[in-house]
Amino acid sequence: MLEECTVAEALKLLGKKEISALELTEAALHRVEAVDERIKAFVTVTRNEALATAALVDAKRLSGEEMPPLAGIPMALKDNMCTKGVLTTCSSKILDNFKPPYDATVVELLRDAGTVLLGKTNLDEFAMGSSTENSALFTTRNPWDVERVPGGSSGGSAAAVAADEVCFALGSDTGGSIRQPAAFCGVVGLKPTYGRVSRYGLIAFASSLDQIGPFTKDIWDCALVMNAIAGYDSRDTTSVPLASPDYTAQLLGGVKGLRIGVPKEYFAAGIDRDVRNAVQKALNVLVALGAEAEEISLPHTDYGIPVYYLIAPAEASSNLARYDGVQYGYRAEADNLLEMYKKTRSQGFGSEVKRRIMLGTYALSSGYYDAYYLKALKVRTLIKQDFDEAFKKFDLILTPTAPSTAFPVGTVEDPLTMYLNDICTIPVNLAGLPALSMPCGFVNNLPVGLQLIGKPFAEATILQAAYAYEQHSGLAKKKPVLSGKGVPKDE
Repeated sequence: MLEECTVAEALKLLGKKEISALELTEAALHRVEAVDERIKAFVTVTRNEALATAALVDAKRLSGEEMPPLAGIPMALKDNMCTKGVLTTCSSKILDNFKPPYDATVVELLRDAGTVLLGKTNLDEFAMGSSTENSALFTTRNPWDVERVPGGSSGGSAAAVAADEVCFALGSDTGGSIRQPAAFCGVVGLKPTYGRVSRYGLIAFASSLDQIGPFTKDIWDCALVMNAIAGYDSRDTTSVPLASPDYTAQLLGGVKGLRIGVPKEYFAAGIDRDVRNAVQKALNVLVALGAEAEEISLPHTDYGIPVYYLIAPAEASSNLARYDGVQYGYRAEADNLLEMYKKTRSQGFGSEVKRRIMLGTYALSSGYYDAYYLKALKVRTLIKQDFDEAFKKFDLILTPTAPSTAFPVGTVEDPLTMYLNDICTIPVNLAGLPALSMPCGFVNNLPVGLQLIGKPFAEATILQAAYAYEQHSGLAKKKPVLSGKGVPKDE
């Protein structure tokens, strides 16, 4: 079936003119109509725009025009990336009517690459969460079991790819928001090096941590999408002026001679035994393929979560101050300006967003800045130094992506317990490193994620090792079974 095609498979069929972009897009839209009532991946479906774009691609191909690299490929965007004239809500009431006047840089790049935008996907409000249960709209469901969460905050994008609703999708990763849902949904998710992909037009959560990256069905597709979105952007002051390689060119290099560090802190208590075993088996495969592995220590790992939940809320407190009902978005009716500010923010933001704004404002307040925020910045440096030391000897670091498989909807109510879902991913963002999650096994028919962490701007090395493992494991071909029996209970 066409909707099951990877990006590479679809491009091959399109190039041979065995299918048209319109046929591929119609197949994807039909798939959305068939399954999204159960999965709830999409906030907005841009049906008319998608069909018009696909028809234009077909017309150009028939005229003999040279086609861009991803021409005709249906994709989706996390709904915190600005799309000109298309609703961009961050899954929040406060932006429920916001249509940006411009495209994010990644959106421009994907349009230039010829992709077909199928729609915008659900997320935890303003990307704050690990399950999409914090969306102001609805909870996205995991295609492997619709009674379970898809992870977060990019749960909609991960679920859309896993359910074959699109060939690929983009998400954003602030503390694991690409990799953790990729692990829960059994797809590939890459968080690039901070500065490798432009953040211009990404609605900010925590500006020193946010990074855009792809969700794909396999590693080759991940490399193809990275070829389209990576690169310097003068409009993003955090973008690094460094040339991006052809990520597909290095995929076949294998892992012989690659040195892999295995940090003992990521396999300690709190990591599910079955998850640990699946990751260990994946490591054994890489060693059998020629890699060298050695246990290492990243001693400041345990400080990752407290550091993150001081720095990220502090930056969120600043970034979200702009939503006051004056310039755009939701505005509450009130008798005076101060009351309007208060009502707009109290009614427009959900509980998790309010919690993080309050925490961040407190950490930045007079008398507490040095004790909390400044100290967190110093420990962040120590976490980065741990990685710097490890990468003097090793090419990659291997860990689980998440401490468990996907958990049932509504079962994790304590915020602190929810925060622990990102224990394996947060240190990567604090250090600004690239990291990828990919399937490495299943526990009770639920995917387990393997995380590969690389040196700054060494995405090609990560993809090379991941591709070697994927070719041996064959797990990329395993798909969830969506049937009429999998209808979620009312929320």
